Amino acid sequence: MPKIQQLSPHVADLIAAGEVVERPASAAKELVENAIDAGAKNITVEVQNGGMTFLRVTDDGCGMTAEDAEIAFLRHATSKLRTAEDLEAIHTLGFRGEALAAISAVSHIDLMTKTADSPFGTGLHLDAGVVTERDSVGCPDGTTIIVRDLFYNTPARMKFMKRDTVEASALVSAVSRLAIAHPEVSVRILRDGEEVLHTPGDGKLFSAVYAVLGRQSAQEMVEVSSRWESYTLTGYVSKPNATRGNRANQLFFVNGRHVRSKTMTAALEEAYRNQLMVGRFPSCVLQLTLPEHLVDVNVHPAKIEVKFLNERDLFDCIRYGVEGALEKASGRVQMKLPQQKSADVPAAPQPPAAPSAKVASPAKDTFFRTMSAEDYKAFAEVIREAPRPQLTPELRAALERQQKKPAAPEKAPEPPQRQPEAQQELPLSSEGYRIVGEVLNTYIIVEEGSNVLLIDKHAAHERILFEKFRSSAAPIVPQLLLTPILCKPEYEEAALLLENAALLGEAGFEISDYGDGVLAIRQIPADLAPEDAEQTLGELAADLKAGKRVDPSAMRDNVLHTVACKAAIKGGWHTDERELAALVKEVLSRSDLKYCPHGRPICAVLTASQLERQFKRA
Repeated sequence: MPKIQQLSPHVADLIAAGEVVERPASAAKELVENAIDAGAKNITVEVQNGGMTFLRVTDDGCGMTAEDAEIAFLRHATSKLRTAEDLEAIHTLGFRGEALAAISAVSHIDLMTKTADSPFGTGLHLDAGVVTERDSVGCPDGTTIIVRDLFYNTPARMKFMKRDTVEASALVSAVSRLAIAHPEVSVRILRDGEEVLHTPGDGKLFSAVYAVLGRQSAQEMVEVSSRWESYTLTGYVSKPNATRGNRANQLFFVNGRHVRSKTMTAALEEAYRNQLMVGRFPSCVLQLTLPEHLVDVNVHPAKIEVKFLNERDLFDCIRYGVEGALEKASGRVQMKLPQQKSADVPAAPQPPAAPSAKVASPAKDTFFRTMSAEDYKAFAEVIREAPRPQLTPELRAALERQQKKPAAPEKAPEPPQRQPEAQQELPLSSEGYRIVGEVLNTYIIVEEGSNVLLIDKHAAHERILFEKFRSSAAPIVPQLLLTPILCKPEYEEAALLLENAALLGEAGFEISDYGDGVLAIRQIPADLAPEDAEQTLGELAADLKAGKRVDPSAMRDNVLHTVACKAAIKGGWHTDERELAALVKEVLSRSDLKYCPHGRPICAVLTASQLERQFKRA
């Protein structure tokens, strides 16, 4: 058996560095967190070659004294903890005292720092965690740290680094999340000399979201503000029609710390239930504030995962807070028309050029210029000398014959012609809207005030039917199939469906193992067509495979989705005018008809100003 021996301090430091500093993005995150904890109001991050060769973080925080500056690079040296009890109420981003030690162990570091009451600053140079130079320097209040040649002494780690552009993108994303979490701090990022982010630091969350996620994403979000027991939830979530194909833009913050939490993700997506298309995910920037003793942030080396004392309260806080925000938001989607460019307008015809015998033609942009007396005389001379048209003998004879004809007798005045009656104007309903008609047998056109509404009749009818079915307290009535439907999902999905056979039974399904991975569907909901049974089970299996919590209520909703979709008016089919009128009345009088159960918008708005811009009236 190999002999057990204690690792050397250098090897132990390299192992610790690997836990905390995985890539340049990890180093940048730790340094920016330290700057925020130091009370900085302005932070600048400069990166070259993805952060592998050069990373500089500059802040205007409180700075460090010469003594503290050297101690800060020792393992487990921190100003944020004193006793074991302090771990129960952590209110800072960093607290373990590992970041600077871990980063310095695998790089070359230059540090300049100064406190407000010190006339000079402190400068340090470290190689692999060892201070090799120290001096007094002139520098502004705050701290500047330069990290060079990251992982130069750990080639095993170096070979796992990706391309510079990939590492730089990861670094920008990590720092951007901190900028959102702390909108009171102005964060600036320079990548290879080019500014890629600059938040205003005005303390407004929307300003930071706008700067990081962009104008379009920010404008597609609705504000969230709610309280639940000891929890306070603020932030923004996307409208159901502005979803993404992944969860990359789901940002959760707990007491100012960016975290990943399956509970928070599940609660967010539960709030969107019956409003999202399959495979689409909402975006969010949600800040949760709660007492420090209700959350444990000391469960992950990089502090990205946390534990909550009461997961149920957390789930309800996020779910109902987001649901309330979505209910208040308008469901009408603003139509986006392309902006007309001035180049699309044909240029006015130019007047013919003047004769070029003696006077040059004026330039196009000076056609109406003022002529001098000499230019005018020369121009008039050219006009006098220009050839005049001559009448041919044939044309002269024709004119003379025309002059000799007697005048035609005056005709009696014709009776006034009957003008066609003006088109009858469509009646205005008592609710203040007018149904103009239907186009493509799919979209109903409605005039309401200065807006034109387009209503998707299938999406509207589908939502109406779904809400009607769901409001009924009666259980789903099953129907027994004379001939079982055989289907063969993936082995994992088949196993999950069989494990949840009892849950499926509450939704009207009965399945059994037919052997060799084949399932026999023997019973389905009465309102579900047999040809839709396999697809519905496939969607339920996908939810189970993704780890989504599928309770009887959610499973019942999934079945009702399919039933409502199949029973609703179809796009492309002709619909009676009375049915159209009934649909419009329902949509415009109810606040819960915003999206179909799959997340498609029901109503789109085209404003008068948009139309005027398209026709050059504005």
